Amino acid sequence: MGEIITRENERIVRFFKAIENMSEGIEKLVVNRKPQFSGERFLTDKEVSAKLKVSRRTLQDWRTNGQITYIALGGKTLYRESDIQVMLERNHRKAIE
Repeated sequence: MGEIITRENERIVRFFKAIENMSEGIEKLVVNRKPQFSGERFLTDKEVSAKLKVSRRTLQDWRTNGQITYIALGGKTLYRESDIQVMLERNHRKAIE
C-alpha cells in the first residue's frame, strides 16, 4: 500500500543534497559579489594579480612604467575592471597563420 518516507529514503537524501548544493552556490555568489559604483567594478592588487597570473610586484612595475591604469586612494590601489580589459585588448597579438 502506502510507503513511509523517512529521512533515509534515497529521494529525500538526494533532495536535501540538492538543497545543500544550492545553498553553497548562493553563499559563494554572495561572498564573491563586488558592489558596483556607477556600473563599474573595481579590483584590488591581489585580485588583478590572480586574474592576470602575475605578481603584485609586476603590477607595481607596470604602474610605475605607466603600463596599467590604476586609482590610488587612501593608501589602497584599485583597478577598474574595464581598464584591465582595455589593457588586455590593446596588448593582444594575433597568432601567425
